[in-house]
Amino acid sequence: MVAPGPLLLLTAGTGLSLVGRMPSANHGPAKNQDLHGSVPDESPVVVIAIDVINDLEFPGGEELEEPAFEMARELKPLVERAREAGIPVIYANDNFGKWRSDFRVLLDHCLNDNVRGRKVAELLRPGADDYFILKPKHSAFFATALDTLLSYLKARTLILCGIATDSCVLATAIDADMRDMHVVVAEDCVAALTPERHERALAQLRETLDVRTMKGADIDFDSLAEEAGESATSSARAPAKRS
Repeated sequence: MVAPGPLLLLTAGTGLSLVGRMPSANHGPAKNQDLHGSVPDESPVVVIAIDVINDLEFPGGEELEEPAFEMARELKPLVERAREAGIPVIYANDNFGKWRSDFRVLLDHCLNDNVRGRKVAELLRPGADDYFILKPKHSAFFATALDTLLSYLKARTLILCGIATDSCVLATAIDADMRDMHVVVAEDCVAALTPERHERALAQLRETLDVRTMKGADIDFDSLAEEAGESATSSARAPAKRS
């Protein structure tokens, strides 16, 4: 018997898509080939935007305001290209400890209140077909529905963007690596408190996790999808990419 997982919250567009208890995604879909219409067609590549809908109203937030805005200016065209190419865009966002909050309330707060993160939220306002996951900790995987969504999408390559390079982006990349997923970090589409922390985290991602880092404008969705397909074929005949 598969033990039930934690309570899941997954929203699409502006409405609630899924609330309930699900088996671990590691076991794969058992009976249903989709989530009853709440996910798009299969996609080997997804974009995950981490903590970009963020009021930045916390200690140190004033230092992050400008780097976050520069990040958002670079991330906006990448997200737009992804939508045009049919690549799912998943917003993975902190609930800031407010366990009764939801993504719509958070988005409204960041767009309409006088907060530091307002300009970033305006640039990165989610589209109607984007996906939203509220996370309680640093990683987008921890105690969220992300595993389940990626399993049904059959996604193997994750393009990570957002805040902060050396915290939530790094934690998500580590968890993705433990799941034998391939990770690309758009290096100009992530931000940290200081340039030094940003560059140190990028170096750790490259050297320790074998993560590819590149400019957002240089990311080729078709090439990544082709690589993911080749990887899936070879992995059926070979051990996992890391032992």
